[in-house]
Amino acid sequence: MKIVDPAAERARKPHRKRWGDRSDLTAVGRWFWETDRVLLLMVAMLIAIGLIAVAAASPAASERLSHGDVQYPPLRFFTQQLMWLAIAVPVMIAVSMLPNIWARRLALIGAGLGVLLLIAVPLIGAERNGAVRWIDLKFTLVQPSEFLKPLYVVSIAWLLSLKQRDASLGQPMVWASVAITGIIAFALMRQPNFGETVIFALTFVALLTLSGARLKYLYMLAGGGVGVLVAAYLFYPVATTRINSFLFGEGESGQTDAALNTLTSGGLFGLGPGAGTRKFALPEPHTDYIFSVIGEEFGMIACLAIAILYFAIIARVLIRMLRVEDQFTILAAGGLAVQIGLQAVINMAVNVHLLPSKGMTLPFISYGGSSLIALSIGFGLLLAFTRRNPFKDRSPYVVRWKADT
Repeated sequence: MKIVDPAAERARKPHRKRWGDRSDLTAVGRWFWETDRVLLLMVAMLIAIGLIAVAAASPAASERLSHGDVQYPPLRFFTQQLMWLAIAVPVMIAVSMLPNIWARRLALIGAGLGVLLLIAVPLIGAERNGAVRWIDLKFTLVQPSEFLKPLYVVSIAWLLSLKQRDASLGQPMVWASVAITGIIAFALMRQPNFGETVIFALTFVALLTLSGARLKYLYMLAGGGVGVLVAAYLFYPVATTRINSFLFGEGESGQTDAALNTLTSGGLFGLGPGAGTRKFALPEPHTDYIFSVIGEEFGMIACLAIAILYFAIIARVLIRMLRVEDQFTILAAGGLAVQIGLQAVINMAVNVHLLPSKGMTLPFISYGGSSLIALSIGFGLLLAFTRRNPFKDRSPYVVRWKADT
């Protein structure tokens, strides 16, 4: 048996380093080998699909929003999406390169600021379509709830992971996370933003489930959720309108009907890029109802492929977490994947008339600056928490066995 120092071996046999070589120890080289490249490929596919879909929906959105002397060019939203992507993709890569501890710390700080901005939105926000959800920065509108979503997941994951380190912190941390979720839900309901409230609530339930909460607590939470939903229907006008529209065909039911008709009009293989006509009747073809535009122009096969792609991302993360022992990493990565999946499922369910209209984008596919950059931050955090160090837990020395001669 011969014990060999790897550093000495490399010094004895030098070779030229190339980017992408496993011996490349630069920051970019380490990131390339440690990052889950399958996840990176899948999100790149979603972004590419999104560009094609926004290009298809842009003429309909431009025509709908043009009025009087204000006339938008047909590909206005496509060109703007390219601009947002030029910002979002570097942000995603930069966040994914953060060490685990710094990703957690910055997320906790960002979550605190996000909650404060969310509370301040009714005071300093800009009103659009009867809701005050955005802060006007003059050159663009920013929606704090979009940026808060991934940071909230990391923060709640950290609180729930503390009970594994110290059993005495278990119940206090759970109640603290309940209180934080309640504050966020109250602030969102004031805007009003019922769809985002549902996302935060369901994400919290998923995090509790992943943390190993007892079934009786989950049953209690489910019962409380049903009670809150009934109360919202009785006393919260936005929820009443949306539910009545969905169940009884009142108010905005025409939107979801038009979305379903648009989605199914393309058949299995679609009418072809730019050939759709029903998309011009959709209220938000480039954001909320872009899934229907994809169905009309590219067919149900394309819609099914997109749904499978979202499912594959969630499955990939959850399967990888089976081999991880750190509770915080499991909760943070699993929660971020579930949150993206929930948003995708809700958007697609609205388009196929399974849920009331909620005004929610399809992750990485719908047009939008705040949504795209916030999702990029969230996916960057997901990539950071799923990074694997190929040299972790290895002995500093390599043992080589040599046969006796």
